Amino acid sequence: MAQLTFLGAARTVTGSKFLLEHGGHRVLFDCGLFQGLKELRLRNWDEFPVPVKSLDAIVLTHAHLDHVGYLPRLVAHGFRGRVFCTAGTADLCRLILPDSARIQEEDARQANRHGYSKHHPALPLYSEVDAQRALTQLQPIGYERPIDVAPGISVEMRPAGHLLGSAFVLARLEQGPSVLFGGDLGRYSRPVLPDPANGVAADVLLMESTYGDREHLQDDTGEALAEIVHDTVRRGGKLIIPSFAIGRVEELLYWLHQLEAERRIPVLPVHVDSPMATEALRYYAARAGELDPDVRSRSRRDLGAFCTERFQLVASTQQSKELTASRKPAIVISSSGMATGGRVLHHMAAALPDTRNTVLFVGYQAAGTRGRKLVDGAELVRIHGDDVPVRARIARLDSMSAHADRTELLRWLGTFPSLPRQLFLVHGEPAPMDSLKAEIERRFQIAPHTPGHLETVSL
Repeated sequence: MAQLTFLGAARTVTGSKFLLEHGGHRVLFDCGLFQGLKELRLRNWDEFPVPVKSLDAIVLTHAHLDHVGYLPRLVAHGFRGRVFCTAGTADLCRLILPDSARIQEEDARQANRHGYSKHHPALPLYSEVDAQRALTQLQPIGYERPIDVAPGISVEMRPAGHLLGSAFVLARLEQGPSVLFGGDLGRYSRPVLPDPANGVAADVLLMESTYGDREHLQDDTGEALAEIVHDTVRRGGKLIIPSFAIGRVEELLYWLHQLEAERRIPVLPVHVDSPMATEALRYYAARAGELDPDVRSRSRRDLGAFCTERFQLVASTQQSKELTASRKPAIVISSSGMATGGRVLHHMAAALPDTRNTVLFVGYQAAGTRGRKLVDGAELVRIHGDDVPVRARIARLDSMSAHADRTELLRWLGTFPSLPRQLFLVHGEPAPMDSLKAEIERRFQIAPHTPGHLETVSL
């Protein structure tokens, strides 16, 4: 009998890892890092629940860190199998995994230099060498092209509309059930990426529930973003936007480009201070055929729809330091999206104490992250071992989320030709997950299960 073990994203939004066992073979679906609360982050250091070398293969739904960021750790511990993903996901992994390793190595160096770690010496979870080795094991596959990933187990990718290359994955088991791993579901009628593909018949479904208890603000054609830009300009400050380097940066630039073209915001310097985001922009342009038609026509040869009038890519560390020190009005987009690391922390440390500035969050902020603390009203945050007072305006835009909201999740479930016999809700905090569970029971007359961490179920 096939079994499924929930190694992550079980009543939490991070660390997506699902172990499928069938016919004596093991395939891991997604391989994400735990982020946010310390008790979750500590799980990254735990021994993997099964021998790493017993894994036949790994299958990735998309390239966000909470779905792929643990891969170098498994490789460092002996995984030598293939890692199946779409070509777009493989491209973005070439950016996100080495960058994740560099950030961890730098954080460890900073902790050792300034003595704010409890561990002596502080060590990174994995090295850039581990990340580069993991990249050699990627096996890109096309959408809607079934492929065997282990004896008796085949998979097929379908577009999920969440990120360049994102997919939900249908696993077919020989003499067993079919299992659909939903990954993260994208939005309907949003710019840059097409809508998610309709669901397909499956016996078992794993479905995310990040926004299972709420609807995003209605698309305001950029009005809220325009107000934030104008307010910051009136105060003579800088607008700092912590952003996920892949996916969110593209939508931000799309809207800033549109607002400028329509004369709804003043023309300001727009700096993208993230080497990974810079490279991701080029991948988006190169894969224009996978984007929305309105973006595709302008992105085929260059960065097109993503370039504002005074658009600037920050190339070097020195340029980043100069931008951090500058007090001139500007828009600075820098990773990471939850303010957990990266160059954005230097920008925030400089900007937060000044009432003229604005820090804008444009995506989900997991519990325990700096981003969550700030949107919840923290008056002091700790950055690089120092307590930084919060006097800048803290703003938030939920309408730009890349995750489907409650209505969109239910809409997607309604596209399935038949309902699954087993439905598991994952990738959500308890309140949104339980709310979505109740609504699915009411509307579809099926009872979803919300598994716990390390729970194993029979399929």
